[in-house]
Amino acid sequence: MSRPEHTAPPEIFYNETEASKYTNNSRIVSIQNEMSYRALELLALPEGEPAFVLDIGCGSGLSGEVLDEEGHFWVGLDISDSMLEVAKEREVDGDLFLQDIGQGLGYRPGTFDGAISISVLQWLCNADKTVNNPRARLKRFFSTLYSALARGARAIFQFYPENPDQIEMIISSAMRAGFTGGLVVDFPNSAKAKKYYLCLFAGFKDNAGSSPALPKALGEGDETPGHITYGSNRIRERRKGKEQRKPVKDKNWVLRKKELNRTRGKEVPADSKYTARKRKIKF
Repeated sequence: MSRPEHTAPPEIFYNETEASKYTNNSRIVSIQNEMSYRALELLALPEGEPAFVLDIGCGSGLSGEVLDEEGHFWVGLDISDSMLEVAKEREVDGDLFLQDIGQGLGYRPGTFDGAISISVLQWLCNADKTVNNPRARLKRFFSTLYSALARGARAIFQFYPENPDQIEMIISSAMRAGFTGGLVVDFPNSAKAKKYYLCLFAGFKDNAGSSPALPKALGEGDETPGHITYGSNRIRERRKGKEQRKPVKDKNWVLRKKELNRTRGKEVPADSKYTARKRKIKF
Protein backbone atom coordinates (compact mmCIF):
# COMPACT_ATOMS: atom_id res chain seq x y z
CA MET A 1 0.00 0.00 0.00
CA SER A 2 1.40 3.40 -1.03
CA ARG A 3 2.22 5.90 1.70
CA PRO A 4 -0.14 8.94 1.64
CA GLU A 5 2.76 11.40 1.21
CA HIS A 6 3.70 9.57 -2.02
CA THR A 7 0.19 9.94 -3.41
CA ALA A 8 -0.15 13.72 -3.51
CA PRO A 9 0.85 16.86 -1.57
CA PRO A 10 -1.05 17.08 1.75
CA GLU A 11 -3.21 20.03 0.71
CA ILE A 12 -4.42 17.93 -2.24
CA PHE A 13 -4.51 14.50 -0.59
CA TYR A 14 -6.64 15.74 2.33
CA ASN A 15 -9.53 17.03 0.24
CA GLU A 16 -13.14 17.23 1.48
CA THR A 17 -13.68 13.49 1.10
CA GLU A 18 -10.47 12.44 2.89
CA ALA A 19 -10.92 15.05 5.62
CA SER A 20 -14.42 13.81 6.40
CA LYS A 21 -13.35 10.16 6.22
CA TYR A 22 -10.39 10.78 8.55
CA THR A 23 -12.51 12.53 11.17
CA ASN A 24 -15.46 10.12 11.12
CA ASN A 25 -13.50 6.88 11.23
CA SER A 26 -13.78 5.63 14.83
CA ARG A 27 -10.58 3.57 14.59
CA ILE A 28 -8.56 6.54 13.33
CA VAL A 29 -10.03 8.79 16.02
CA SER A 30 -9.14 6.26 18.72
CA ILE A 31 -5.55 5.92 17.50
CA GLN A 32 -5.21 9.68 17.13
CA ASN A 33 -6.42 10.21 20.70
CA GLU A 34 -3.98 7.62 22.09
CA MET A 35 -1.04 9.21 20.28
CA SER A 36 -2.13 12.71 21.35
CA TYR A 37 -2.31 11.68 25.00
CA ARG A 38 1.11 10.07 24.71
CA ALA A 39 2.56 13.20 23.07
CA LEU A 40 1.11 15.35 25.84
CA GLU A 41 2.59 12.97 28.40
CA LEU A 42 6.03 13.34 26.81
CA LEU A 43 5.57 17.11 26.70
CA ALA A 44 5.72 17.03 30.53
CA LEU A 45 3.86 20.30 31.15
CA PRO A 46 3.49 21.40 34.80
CA GLU A 47 0.61 19.61 36.51
CA GLY A 48 -2.55 21.64 37.04
CA GLU A 49 -1.33 24.69 35.10
CA PRO A 50 -2.90 25.69 31.77
CA ALA A 51 -0.30 26.07 29.02
CA PHE A 52 -0.25 27.67 25.57
CA VAL A 53 0.48 24.88 23.10
CA LEU A 54 1.09 24.84 19.34
CA ASP A 55 -0.60 21.95 17.50
CA ILE A 56 1.39 21.46 14.28
CA GLY A 57 -0.71 19.82 11.58
CA CYS A 58 -3.85 20.05 13.70
CA GLY A 59 -6.12 18.66 10.96
CA SER A 60 -9.76 18.56 12.05
CA GLY A 61 -8.90 19.25 15.71
CA LEU A 62 -8.75 15.72 17.15
CA SER A 63 -5.49 16.32 19.01
CA GLY A 64 -6.71 19.79 19.98
CA GLU A 65 -9.63 18.22 21.83
CA VAL A 66 -7.15 16.28 23.96
CA LEU A 67 -5.42 19.57 24.81
CA ASP A 68 -8.83 21.03 25.71
CA GLU A 69 -9.64 18.15 28.01
CA GLU A 70 -6.34 18.68 29.83
CA GLY A 71 -7.17 22.37 30.33
CA HIS A 72 -4.70 23.90 27.87
CA PHE A 73 -5.07 26.67 25.31
CA TRP A 74 -3.89 25.93 21.79
CA VAL A 75 -3.23 27.23 18.31
CA GLY A 76 -3.55 24.85 15.36
CA LEU A 77 -1.77 24.95 12.00
CA ASP A 78 -2.59 22.88 8.94
CA ILE A 79 -1.92 23.07 5.20
CA SER A 80 -5.27 21.52 4.26
CA ASP A 81 -8.14 23.99 4.12
CA SER A 82 -10.56 21.05 3.92
CA MET A 83 -9.29 19.73 7.26
CA LEU A 84 -9.62 23.17 8.82
CA GLU A 85 -13.18 23.50 7.49
CA VAL A 86 -14.08 20.25 9.27
CA ALA A 87 -12.46 21.61 12.44
CA LYS A 88 -14.58 24.77 12.21
CA GLU A 89 -17.73 22.70 11.66
CA ARG A 90 -16.86 20.73 14.80
CA GLU A 91 -16.46 24.05 16.69
CA VAL A 92 -13.10 23.25 18.22
CA ASP A 93 -11.80 25.74 20.79
CA GLY A 94 -8.35 26.40 19.36
CA ASP A 95 -7.37 29.22 17.00
CA LEU A 96 -6.87 27.80 13.49
CA PHE A 97 -4.44 28.94 10.78
CA LEU A 98 -3.86 27.75 7.22
CA GLN A 99 -0.09 27.32 7.09
CA ASP A 100 2.61 25.45 5.18
CA ILE A 101 5.04 24.71 8.03
CA GLY A 102 7.83 24.10 5.51
CA GLN A 103 7.82 27.85 4.87
CA GLY A 104 8.47 28.55 8.54
CA LEU A 105 6.44 29.88 11.47
CA GLY A 106 5.86 33.59 12.04
CA TYR A 107 5.43 33.79 15.82
CA ARG A 108 7.20 36.02 18.31
CA PRO A 109 10.09 34.44 20.23
CA GLY A 110 9.01 32.46 23.28
CA THR A 111 5.30 32.45 22.41
CA PHE A 112 4.48 28.81 23.20
CA ASP A 113 4.97 26.65 26.29
CA GLY A 114 5.20 23.54 24.11
CA ALA A 115 4.28 21.99 20.76
CA ILE A 116 2.84 18.68 19.66
CA SER A 117 2.42 17.15 16.22
CA ILE A 118 0.69 13.91 15.23
CA SER A 119 1.45 12.11 11.94
CA VAL A 120 2.79 15.18 10.14
CA LEU A 121 6.59 15.41 10.18
CA GLN A 122 7.19 12.83 7.45
CA TRP A 123 5.33 15.02 4.95
CA LEU A 124 8.16 17.58 5.11
CA CYS A 125 10.58 14.95 3.79
CA ASN A 126 8.70 14.46 0.55
CA ALA A 127 9.78 16.46 -2.51
CA ASP A 128 6.25 16.51 -3.92
CA LYS A 129 6.90 19.72 -5.87
CA THR A 130 9.95 20.92 -7.80
CA VAL A 131 10.22 23.92 -5.45
CA ASN A 132 10.18 21.75 -2.32
CA ASN A 133 13.60 20.81 -1.03
CA PRO A 134 13.17 18.59 2.08
CA ARG A 135 16.37 19.70 3.82
CA ALA A 136 15.65 23.37 3.23
CA ARG A 137 12.06 23.01 4.43
CA LEU A 138 13.13 21.11 7.57
CA LYS A 139 15.77 23.75 8.32
CA ARG A 140 13.28 26.60 7.96
CA PHE A 141 10.64 24.81 10.03
CA PHE A 142 12.86 23.79 12.95
CA SER A 143 14.70 27.12 13.18
CA THR A 144 11.47 29.13 13.38
CA LEU A 145 9.89 26.61 15.76
CA TYR A 146 12.89 26.88 18.10
CA SER A 147 12.41 30.64 18.21
CA ALA A 148 8.65 30.37 18.84
CA LEU A 149 9.10 28.14 21.92
CA ALA A 150 9.83 29.39 25.42
CA ARG A 151 13.25 28.37 26.70
CA GLY A 152 13.01 24.99 28.34
CA ALA A 153 9.87 24.07 26.38
CA ARG A 154 9.51 20.78 24.54
CA ALA A 155 8.23 19.83 21.10
CA ILE A 156 6.90 16.29 20.60
CA PHE A 157 6.42 14.83 17.12
CA GLN A 158 4.74 11.50 16.48
CA PHE A 159 5.62 10.51 12.93
CA TYR A 160 5.97 7.59 10.53
CA PRO A 161 9.53 7.50 9.16
CA GLU A 162 10.06 5.78 5.85
CA ASN A 163 13.64 4.65 6.50
CA PRO A 164 16.67 5.31 8.78
CA ASP A 165 18.03 7.95 6.39
CA GLN A 166 14.86 9.96 6.80
CA ILE A 167 15.14 9.77 10.60
CA GLU A 168 18.74 10.96 10.40
CA MET A 169 17.81 13.88 8.14
CA ILE A 170 15.02 15.00 10.50
CA ILE A 171 17.06 14.73 13.70
CA SER A 172 20.16 16.41 12.23
CA SER A 173 18.00 19.31 10.95
CA ALA A 174 16.47 19.77 14.42
CA MET A 175 19.87 19.70 16.16
CA ARG A 176 21.33 22.27 13.76
CA ALA A 177 18.43 24.58 14.66
CA GLY A 178 19.48 24.45 18.33
CA PHE A 179 17.31 21.67 19.72
CA THR A 180 18.58 18.84 21.88
CA GLY A 181 16.77 15.57 22.52
CA GLY A 182 16.26 12.44 20.46
CA LEU A 183 13.97 9.64 19.40
CA VAL A 184 11.68 7.66 21.70
CA VAL A 185 10.31 4.43 20.20
CA ASP A 186 7.34 2.93 22.06
CA PHE A 187 6.77 -0.84 21.85
CA PRO A 188 9.89 -1.39 19.68
CA ASN A 189 9.32 -5.16 19.47
CA SER A 190 5.81 -4.86 18.05
CA ALA A 191 5.25 -4.35 14.34
CA LYS A 192 1.69 -3.14 14.99
CA ALA A 193 2.04 -1.03 18.14
CA LYS A 194 5.46 0.49 17.41
CA LYS A 195 5.35 4.29 17.46
CA TYR A 196 8.07 6.90 16.88
CA TYR A 197 8.18 10.12 18.92
CA LEU A 198 10.79 12.79 18.33
CA CYS A 199 11.31 14.60 21.66
CA LEU A 200 13.00 17.97 21.31
CA PHE A 201 14.13 20.38 24.04
CA ALA A 202 14.35 24.10 23.26
CA GLY A 203 17.15 25.10 25.61
CA PHE A 204 17.01 24.96 29.39
CA LYS A 205 14.99 26.69 32.11
CA ASP A 206 17.98 26.93 34.46
CA ASN A 207 21.72 27.37 34.16
CA ALA A 208 22.63 23.77 34.93
CA GLY A 209 23.88 23.30 31.38
CA SER A 210 22.99 19.62 31.13
CA SER A 211 20.48 18.33 28.61
CA PRO A 212 17.29 16.79 30.09
CA ALA A 213 17.14 13.01 29.91
CA LEU A 214 14.96 11.50 27.21
CA PRO A 215 11.67 10.03 28.52
CA LYS A 216 11.53 6.26 28.87
CA ALA A 217 9.84 4.45 25.99
CA LEU A 218 6.85 2.23 26.66
CA GLY A 219 7.30 -1.50 26.20
CA GLU A 220 11.10 -1.58 26.23
CA GLY A 221 12.44 -5.04 26.98
CA ASP A 222 9.02 -6.68 26.76
CA GLU A 223 8.74 -9.39 24.11
CA THR A 224 5.01 -9.78 24.45
CA PRO A 225 3.30 -6.57 23.26
CA GLY A 226 -0.06 -6.04 24.88
CA HIS A 227 1.21 -7.16 28.30
CA ILE A 228 3.13 -4.03 29.22
CA THR A 229 3.79 -2.87 32.78
CA TYR A 230 3.85 0.91 32.71
CA GLY A 231 6.44 2.81 34.67
CA SER A 232 4.17 4.89 36.90
CA ASN A 233 0.64 5.18 38.19
CA ARG A 234 0.21 8.38 36.20
CA ILE A 235 0.98 6.62 32.93
CA ARG A 236 -1.25 3.70 33.89
CA GLU A 237 -4.14 6.05 34.66
CA ARG A 238 -3.83 8.15 31.53
CA ARG A 239 -3.29 5.27 29.11
CA LYS A 240 -6.19 3.01 29.98
CA GLY A 241 -7.09 0.13 27.71
CA LYS A 242 -10.04 0.43 25.38
CA GLU A 243 -12.14 -1.81 27.58
CA GLN A 244 -11.65 0.63 30.49
CA ARG A 245 -12.40 3.83 28.61
CA LYS A 246 -15.83 5.36 28.92
CA PRO A 247 -17.53 5.16 25.52
CA VAL A 248 -19.22 8.55 25.95
CA LYS A 249 -18.42 11.90 27.53
CA ASP A 250 -20.11 11.82 30.92
CA LYS A 251 -21.55 14.58 33.10
CA ASN A 252 -18.24 15.30 34.82
CA TRP A 253 -16.62 15.88 31.43
CA VAL A 254 -19.41 18.27 30.39
CA LEU A 255 -19.20 20.22 33.66
CA ARG A 256 -15.43 20.52 33.35
CA LYS A 257 -15.73 21.69 29.75
CA LYS A 258 -18.32 24.32 30.72
CA GLU A 259 -16.16 25.60 33.56
CA LEU A 260 -13.18 25.85 31.22
CA ASN A 261 -15.24 27.90 28.75
CA ARG A 262 -16.40 30.19 31.57
CA THR A 263 -12.79 30.94 32.50
CA ARG A 264 -12.21 31.82 28.84
CA GLY A 265 -15.03 34.38 28.95
CA LYS A 266 -17.51 32.43 26.83
CA GLU A 267 -21.27 32.41 27.36
CA VAL A 268 -22.20 29.07 28.90
CA PRO A 269 -25.68 27.84 29.92
CA ALA A 270 -26.21 27.50 33.66
CA ASP A 271 -25.78 24.06 35.23
CA SER A 272 -28.93 22.17 36.16
CA LYS A 273 -30.17 18.67 36.86
CA TYR A 274 -30.63 18.28 33.11
CA THR A 275 -26.97 19.00 32.29
CA ALA A 276 -25.51 16.16 30.18
CA ARG A 277 -28.69 14.12 30.56
CA LYS A 278 -29.33 11.94 27.55
CA ARG A 279 -32.37 13.07 25.59
CA LYS A 280 -35.17 10.64 24.86
CA ILE A 281 -35.77 9.72 21.26
CA LYS A 282 -38.83 11.50 19.86
CA PHE A 283 -40.87 10.09 17.02
